[in-house]
Amino acid sequence: MCPPNCLHAICGKATRRGLLKAGFTLGAAAGLGSFAAAPRAVAAARGPVSFSEITDLSHPLFEGFPTFSGDKWFEMEHPVTWEKDRVNLNRWTLMEHTGTHLDAPIHFSEDGMSADMIPVGDLLCPLVVIDIRARAAEDPDAYLTPEDIAAWEARNGGIPEGACVAMNSGWAAHLRGPRFAGRDSEGRNHTPGFHEDAAAMLISERSVKGIAVDTLSLDRGLASGDFPVHYDWLGSGRWGAECLTGLDTVPEAGAWIFVGGPKVEGASGGPSRIVAFH
Repeated sequence: MCPPNCLHAICGKATRRGLLKAGFTLGAAAGLGSFAAAPRAVAAARGPVSFSEITDLSHPLFEGFPTFSGDKWFEMEHPVTWEKDRVNLNRWTLMEHTGTHLDAPIHFSEDGMSADMIPVGDLLCPLVVIDIRARAAEDPDAYLTPEDIAAWEARNGGIPEGACVAMNSGWAAHLRGPRFAGRDSEGRNHTPGFHEDAAAMLISERSVKGIAVDTLSLDRGLASGDFPVHYDWLGSGRWGAECLTGLDTVPEAGAWIFVGGPKVEGASGGPSRIVAFH
């Protein structure tokens, strides 16, 4: 999600932020497509949640998966092959934040949770899908705004407690083309993202666990030099997810999401298998 040299800029700007202490932990119960949730989540969901469909919200990770800078962040070597060894074994070299992936709080905070520290129950939650495709088609620098959140709630009621709010900008369809990274001749990126006021609204006025986007960054491309959403959102102890796909096949309300993030000690995030139940 970083443009050229952003890692150095991030390190220089990092500030100490407190962790979110409160939690709304959910649990999954195996059996016939139903979830058993913790008491507060049950109240928010108004009873047991059932589903008949599972949608994969993850892109396959491949060499050359788009990045803001154009650098290759994933490579696969084949040191052990079937022809030579009668076994297949690959070696991966990657940056954590490539492909469909999780952003852990430590990614943009001094003392936040690393990926392995996020309670697994916090990665299973109600899914809110906010569609800004029409606006993003006209303006690649479009934001998801507080007004978009208010409009969703006017149609569907309040955002469920402990939810993940996902932006559907239609960007997943551009994965194999230059529009996905949106890099112009001056090296600036043009991709939709959350407005910092929308993130602030979800932090201070809603009980939301995570936010997700179908683009390379929680921040819109033009804002990514400052990363206001990354600093505020992840700095509050919440997680983010980037480069989702399939959001147009999931209802805007009523689905649940599970983020299968990496359990790697100290990881700031990593490629993930993310699925929706609806």
